[in-house]
Order: sequence, then C-alpha cells, then structure tokens
Amino acid sequence: MNKSKILYVDDDHRLCRLVKRYVENYNFDFVMAHDANEAHKTLNENSDVSLILLDVMLPDRDGLTLAQEIRNQSSTPIIFLSAKAEIDDKVSGLEAGADDYITKPFEEKELIARIQTVLRRTQTQTPPHTGKTHANFEGWSLNLVNQQLHSPNGDNVEITSTEYRLLSALISRPNVTIHREEILNILSGREWSPLDRSADMAISKLRKKLTLSKDDSVLIRTIRNKGYQLIAEVSYTDTH
Repeated sequence: MNKSKILYVDDDHRLCRLVKRYVENYNFDFVMAHDANEAHKTLNENSDVSLILLDVMLPDRDGLTLAQEIRNQSSTPIIFLSAKAEIDDKVSGLEAGADDYITKPFEEKELIARIQTVLRRTQTQTPPHTGKTHANFEGWSLNLVNQQLHSPNGDNVEITSTEYRLLSALISRPNVTIHREEILNILSGREWSPLDRSADMAISKLRKKLTLSKDDSVLIRTIRNKGYQLIAEVSYTDTH
C-alpha cells in the first residue's frame, strides 16, 4: 500500500524538522514548504499529497488566503497548525476550507491522531444516495460531486468545504434535528467544549448564504438547546 504524503507549510524551519520526524515515525511521506508560493510549487510537483498541514502566519501571505487558493483547485484535506487559539481564529480557519485546526504547541500523539482522523474521514466520505449527483431542496441544488451550490436563480453560491459538509449532513436528514455536538464533530472530527460556539457561527454563516432576500423563509431552523433542522423536502437527481 502506498504511504500517505503530508505537506507541511510553515516558515519555522525548526518546527518543520520536528513535524517531519513526527510523521515519518508513523510511516507517512513528508514534504515541506516555507511560504505560500513555495507551497503551490510543491503541490504542483507532488500531485500525490494526501493532506496539508498549514500555518496561519506565513511571510508572503496569510495561511487563510493560501487555504482558499488551494481549496479552489483541490479537495486535499487541510489542517491548520497555529499559535492563534481564539474561537474566532478556529472558525476563520474552518471557513477558509480547513478540515481541522490545531493550536501550537501540540504533542506528537495529538497531531498524528488528528491527521489519521481527517484522512480516514475524507478518504471514506461518500455522498448520500450513491449514484445521484445533485441534492435539490426548495429550488436550491447542491452538486455532490464538485461541491457547488446553486441558488433557485441559478447563481453559483460559494461555500467552503466545511459548509459543504455541514449542508450535506443537514440535507441527509431533512426535518430531523441534528444536535450541536454532532455538528461540532462534523466540523472538526473531534470533541469540543460544550461552551464552544463555532457550530452556531458556522450555521449562521450558512443560513445567510441560503437566504436570497429578507422575505425568504428560513431553511435552517434552530431547535433550542438541541441543534438544527433543515426545513425542506429533499430530492436527488443525476443531473442539474
């Protein structure tokens, strides 16, 4: 079996060497880059990269911008490694397209566990109703292949990979409450504090994207002290 290859993008050379040792101890291949431009070059030269570890603060541009650039071209999973530890920082990372967010300093076992969890989740992820390419609800259409969302007007509405996973979960169980804890797990693949508000913030941003005007009905309903529901009938088709 081919080994998974990890790309780490960070201008801290010492930390790059440390992470290299960590991942190679667990039989991963490893490549590194020290700024955004070098990261793009490395990705072009290594099409088999399985996962990207990414610092938020890079010398030529911030990691959030780089994550968005990568996400526009690829669905390769991204994990942020950052000293910025506020909830807003984590949410910004997830909204930029990351699959997880780890704060520095971190332990070897935690890093490897997070890498393995994200790889396991993304490599086994299959859309609901296998064989169907679009989920349709209230005039909206979600492409389950390229993860694009189209409004009832036919416009393409940009969503992050995190928002895609969240919307897919809601679509898979319409009119059923999905609890906050499950949403947090969907967002990050790990346990979060009960006081964590990132699920509410992610839902709020997704809800705004599903609202074309102030007169529109709310498609995502808050179920107090429990979670959220997609209030819609969902159908699946092979083509848009």
